[in-house]
Amino acid sequence: MRELKKQQTQRSLWRTAIELFLERGFDNVSVAEIAAAVQVSKKTVFNYYATKEDLVLSPMEAHVDDAARIVRERAPGETAVAALRRHFLAMLAERDASTGLNDTPEVLSVMRLIQSTPALQVRAFAFHRHAQELLERELAAQSGRDDVTARVAAAQIIYTRAALVTENLRRLFAGEPADAVYPDASADAERAFDLLEKGLGDYCGGP
Repeated sequence: MRELKKQQTQRSLWRTAIELFLERGFDNVSVAEIAAAVQVSKKTVFNYYATKEDLVLSPMEAHVDDAARIVRERAPGETAVAALRRHFLAMLAERDASTGLNDTPEVLSVMRLIQSTPALQVRAFAFHRHAQELLERELAAQSGRDDVTARVAAAQIIYTRAALVTENLRRLFAGEPADAVYPDASADAERAFDLLEKGLGDYCGGP
C-alpha cells in the first residue's frame, strides 16, 4: 500500500506540473506552486523529482539506458545495428512515444513544451549525451575494444535515432495523424539503419 501511494503521488505531481506548465509556461510556475496544488510540501516534490526539469522529463530519463540494454540483450550473432533496427521498428508499429510517432494529445503537448522551453531542451540534450555514453560503454565491452570506434559508433546510432524522432514529430506537429505518417516513418527508419549497417558493417557482431 505504501508503494502504491508513492506511485500515485509521483504520478499526481507529474500530471499537475504538466498542466500548470502548459497553462502558464515552464518558467512561470514554481515548484512551491506545484506542491501546493497537490497538497504536499516542496520537500516532498524534491523527494520524487531532483529538479524542476525532471517534472517534465522523467519519462525520458526512464529510457536513457534503452539503446545500451538492447545491444546487451540482443540475440546471439545479431549485430548491434540489427538489434537496434528491430527494436525501433517494433516501437514505431506500437506508436511508442520514444519514436516520436505518438499523436495522443498529452504526449504532443509535452513534446511541444520541451521544444519551446530552452531549459528543457538543454536537459533533453543531456539525456541524449548520457544515452550515448551508456551505449559507448556497452559497445566497447561487447567488442572488446575500448577505443574511439565505440564512441563514433554510439554517436552515429544515437543521433540517427534522434533524427528519425525529430522528423516524426515535425509531421505530427504539422497536423498529420500518426497512422498516416507510419508508412513513411518505417521506410525512413529502414533507410537510416541501412546507412548505419553500411557504415559500421559487422562491428560488434557478436559470436
